[in-house]
Amino acid sequence: MVLAPAAAAPLVPAELRENFAVLIPAFDEVENVPALFAAIRETFARHGLNGEVILVDDGSRDGTFEKALEEGQGIPRLKVLRHRRNLGKTEAMITGADAARSDFVILFDADLQHSTEEFPRFLAKLGEGWDIVTGRKVGKYEKRAVSSVYNRLSNRLFRVPVRDLNSMKAFRREILLEITLRHDWHRFFIVLAHARGYTVGEIDIELYARYAGVAKYSGRQRVLVGVGDLLVVWFYLKFSAKPMQFFGGSGLALIGAGLLVGIMAIIIRVFGWMPPFGYRPLLTLVLLLETVGFTLFGFGFIGELIAILRSEVDEIRRKASRL
Repeated sequence: MVLAPAAAAPLVPAELRENFAVLIPAFDEVENVPALFAAIRETFARHGLNGEVILVDDGSRDGTFEKALEEGQGIPRLKVLRHRRNLGKTEAMITGADAARSDFVILFDADLQHSTEEFPRFLAKLGEGWDIVTGRKVGKYEKRAVSSVYNRLSNRLFRVPVRDLNSMKAFRREILLEITLRHDWHRFFIVLAHARGYTVGEIDIELYARYAGVAKYSGRQRVLVGVGDLLVVWFYLKFSAKPMQFFGGSGLALIGAGLLVGIMAIIIRVFGWMPPFGYRPLLTLVLLLETVGFTLFGFGFIGELIAILRSEVDEIRRKASRL
């Protein structure tokens, strides 16, 4: 089964017709594999494409890996990779990118909620010179409300010039080689890349109902995890290069507050004013503020040392990549 084209496909630049890889993370998607590969074959034939197809079985237990090997006949540049256990979409994304030999990658979900007929549109947009092209889901879909809030919050924090961060996307493979992604950070791939100076474009794409099976990433817990990761990434981007701005500033503020409270306590003592709660709480507050303040300031120094080491490691990586 092949999904209908979302729109008239533009002309794909000749240099991109073979220089791309379709990267497909898959976890327990055995029911979708036959239709998925049939759609890819038809789209490739219709538009004269001959890219790599890399399916990463992320620890499936329903026979997805075996089914992919069976149904993949007739796709010349197919690679089927396998994780021994379920690691997550981020890890599958990295595994597939490492195995690719093309300069560009199209990240495509195995559930066929997007059409393979979007491939030419993404490739054409990449041909305009964008480093990343992301799809903006249009129409009605189940998680629209949650997705809208999440995307608006992300745009407010990170100022990324796109409206949908977690959808089908295409990008230069070199970006994944440069950016370090932690578990579940595939949702922040665009944010991290944009922070490094890569350009980001956007196109509207249709979202279809899942072809078969059930969603693997849903539930309220995912929302809480996503918001927590969002705050971690914001902190990472804002303060990882200069941790003293956060820890040192907070520490100095508490140290200053402790000094003011201490001076106030001395004045009260000298003039013999007895506060209703006595002097001991003031002394305890001074000790607390000074201890926490100097501790945060020390964290700032340690953070600065780590940031320096990280910069040196990044420089070594850049020099090694040029060799």
